[in-house]
Amino acid sequence: MGKQADKYIETHAWSIVERGFHREKNAASESLFSIGNEYCGLRGYAEEGATAPSLQGCYFNGVYEWSEKETETAYKGIIRRGHYMVNAADLIRCEILLDGERVDMGTSDLCSFERRLDFKSGLFTRTFAIKKEGREVKFTFSRFLSMTDTRSLYQRVEVESDAPVSLEMYLGIDFATRHWGRPGRWQKVSSHAEGMGAQIVGKTQSTGQYLAARQEVELLGGKFSFRAEEGALSVGVRIFATVEKKFTATKRVACYADKTGESEGTMPEVAPQKCFEEALAENERYYKKFWAERDITIEGDEENQQGIRFCIFQLGQTYHGAFPTDNIGAKGLTGEAYSGHAFWDTETYCLPYYLFNDPAAARDLLLFRYHTLQQAKERAKMLDCKGACYPIATLNGHEACDLWQHASLQFQPSTGVAYGIAHYVNVTGDEDFLLRYGMEMLLEISRFLLSRGEYGADGRFGYFCVMGPDEFQMMVNHNCYTNYMAKKTFEYTVACFEKYGKAVHLDLKEGELAQFSACAKRMYIPYDQKRKLFEQHDGFFRLPHIEVKDIPVEDFPLYHHWSYDRIYRNDMIKQPDVLMLMLLHAGDFSMEEKRANYEYYEPRCIHESSLSPSVHSILASELKKEEDALRFFGFAARLDLDDYNRNTSEGLHTTSIAAAWLNIVYGFGGVRSDGDLLVISPTIPSIWKRYTFRLKYKGRMVLLDVQRGKATVTVEGEELRAIVCGREETLAGTREFLL
Repeated sequence: MGKQADKYIETHAWSIVERGFHREKNAASESLFSIGNEYCGLRGYAEEGATAPSLQGCYFNGVYEWSEKETETAYKGIIRRGHYMVNAADLIRCEILLDGERVDMGTSDLCSFERRLDFKSGLFTRTFAIKKEGREVKFTFSRFLSMTDTRSLYQRVEVESDAPVSLEMYLGIDFATRHWGRPGRWQKVSSHAEGMGAQIVGKTQSTGQYLAARQEVELLGGKFSFRAEEGALSVGVRIFATVEKKFTATKRVACYADKTGESEGTMPEVAPQKCFEEALAENERYYKKFWAERDITIEGDEENQQGIRFCIFQLGQTYHGAFPTDNIGAKGLTGEAYSGHAFWDTETYCLPYYLFNDPAAARDLLLFRYHTLQQAKERAKMLDCKGACYPIATLNGHEACDLWQHASLQFQPSTGVAYGIAHYVNVTGDEDFLLRYGMEMLLEISRFLLSRGEYGADGRFGYFCVMGPDEFQMMVNHNCYTNYMAKKTFEYTVACFEKYGKAVHLDLKEGELAQFSACAKRMYIPYDQKRKLFEQHDGFFRLPHIEVKDIPVEDFPLYHHWSYDRIYRNDMIKQPDVLMLMLLHAGDFSMEEKRANYEYYEPRCIHESSLSPSVHSILASELKKEEDALRFFGFAARLDLDDYNRNTSEGLHTTSIAAAWLNIVYGFGGVRSDGDLLVISPTIPSIWKRYTFRLKYKGRMVLLDVQRGKATVTVEGEELRAIVCGREETLAGTREFLL
């Protein structure tokens, strides 16, 4: 694989801990120690600031800006102006002077340091002590976002000293944030500070969205005075105190984001409803229920136990269906890489986690695509096509990618939405969603696929000049994944209209279903019958070969070290393409085909994408390649914790985190959900003693407990027909199966 772990985070079952300040890893730590609740996300940066690599980021889901200038282009189909998730207000600003000198964990003389994020409460704490003229002063910073009152943030600063010290502290809210090191795009609408309370309203410059934030501060210990202050883009309170033993400042912040801009700055009164202790206790109750329903346990592998819990925790922070207009960006709310955009990973990698844990949230995730259907239609017109073409990258439904080879050649988002609809309906049985929303999307996606595809000279239908999931090959003909997913989309659309057509009122044109069926039947799928290999695209087998294992680790990430065209000139694969297809439609392919294609494509994959390891691990597990399965799983579950790609500093790989969950359930658990019956075919790595997980499936709760030599399946609710260990079974209550 050519990539190595960079370990510095301690291994704990229910938390992540950094002990000792790793200055060169500070920005990566800020990503790892991010907190969020879908509404808002805060990186784990130092409130008081730090002269160390840092990205002080606070983000609100759906709050974005247009690019500053339109790009001049003479070519139709290439967007002129993109958009990006904007860095919002610094809600936890805390400047500290100790005996007149600024406290900075990057330059102060630290005698101890610890960062900790607790998975059972969502509480982030940072503690350090500094030596000053023979005195030791300890600082403890704590913060969390409420998971139930999602507009509320809590912050506490504790200062302890073994001798009296003079303390000056400024606690405020500041809109003078920076985005990728550049000045921000906020303007102040209003502010008001009085006593220990303060409120400020900011507005984005081009999208006209508003953000209101109100803080209330409580002080305890020592002798203190204070004064309210207002700046050009900030508001807060300045505190002067003498600390003899311990001084505590507690700040409560309430936020309100107006994403429509309709309020015109007249914001509702916002204020935190609970004190720090009450809100933290409520978070603990929330997470107790959360883990009771979603925990995955692994006995005998502490590192991967921590890794998978970290992934589940971050998925819960990123999205839980609180707002149907939200989506999941590739970095969640933890960084600015990918500009906060959602990609095709949402429906293929992220949706299954929510589908099997929180079907209502999965429904809302798909509703984002329904609510942006009009933008997808506009995009199809830009490409001289009909129907709806979902964008490769977006926050608001409009295409945000200005790289034509991606935005104009990749159709994974459109077929991914169709796949997500089919998968959701199959697992939940929610026909109401299909009738009210799904069929309209399916019809428009199929219209796009019909208009974008063409019949070749040989009479076969397919897609010319495209880019598949393996983004190291562009302008190729008949990418196998693209053609196959289009075929399945056509077939599913036709089947839905044949069954439910009379129950919906959609403008279905005469002959459209026949056209969809004809395209599906005559779709060209490149396949070598003798070798049982699906060719990634026409001509792939003839490309020059490169040994990816010989690429030096210093060359990663390749996009930073190799010229763009050099990457494209061989059979090296960025991420699974044919193998991804074999995972999504597992029931369509024989074990012989899966083995042949895995053994051909796996050595050619460089895993430059974080989405790659889990797919390989899942298929390796199915093929009984235990060493590969466990190696790739460790890479997936700890991708960010161990910074395998050396880019955790840019934000967490949120969709890869979802893929790590898939890795347990679809990989070692052997679950498949693309057919009429749920499939469970578990294996257990030799170093594990036991693992457990649970799923929601068609109104039942299914629990799987796998130990050496046996698997126990428990079904809560009505009996369930399923295929377990290769045999069709009727499951009710608890059953044991020998492995």
